[in-house]
Amino acid sequence: MEQEPDFIPLEFTRLEADEQRRRALEFFEIMRTRRTVRAFSADPVPLEILRLAIRTAGSAPSGAHIQPWRFVVVRSPEIKRLIREAAEREERENYGRRFPDEWLEALAPFGTDEQKEFLETAPCLIVVFRIDYGLNRTQEGTVQKVKHYYVGESVGIAVGLLLAALHNAGVATLTHTPSPMGFLSRILERPPNEKPYLLIPVGYPAPEARVPNILRKPLEEIMLVVD
Repeated sequence: MEQEPDFIPLEFTRLEADEQRRRALEFFEIMRTRRTVRAFSADPVPLEILRLAIRTAGSAPSGAHIQPWRFVVVRSPEIKRLIREAAEREERENYGRRFPDEWLEALAPFGTDEQKEFLETAPCLIVVFRIDYGLNRTQEGTVQKVKHYYVGESVGIAVGLLLAALHNAGVATLTHTPSPMGFLSRILERPPNEKPYLLIPVGYPAPEARVPNILRKPLEEIMLVVD
């Protein structure tokens, strides 16, 4: 017998137009200063801030409300060292022979290379895993796979909320995607249905932190209005 949908009243406050504009502008002014940071201070980020940011990420919509994400917070210096060593092994291969010339040329203005010291100097890492399928144990004791839908899209939205929440709380981040990332599953002992999606160093910028002098595309290039 199919389960009947269970609905509750929506919690929503419709704002006056002036308040909408005020909030939208305030949030834009906060988010427009968000930059990728590669030089971190060792100062710790309060665990409560991380918890609140991840709770915010967990409010993201997902296909069939499966919520196919896991956020692993790594604060152990030893585990961070292992992650850095494994990431740099892969990156040496990437920069040495895997990356095509076009990609290396695109990266050149940012001065990146195989050295990833931020994986140790940042006070914590958030490793985001996508849960590609569920695991249910039947009455007979066997384990069945449960299909998950729109996993990549769902986790991507959650990560966007996570980055915004951390920046809004005054915390700097870096989005890092060493390829391949299987070493994260091994080091963090995650089950086979969880796949690494993104590695995010989190912390406060070091006093000497510098960022590339870049411009974002103007609104006219990224927005179309169809009436």
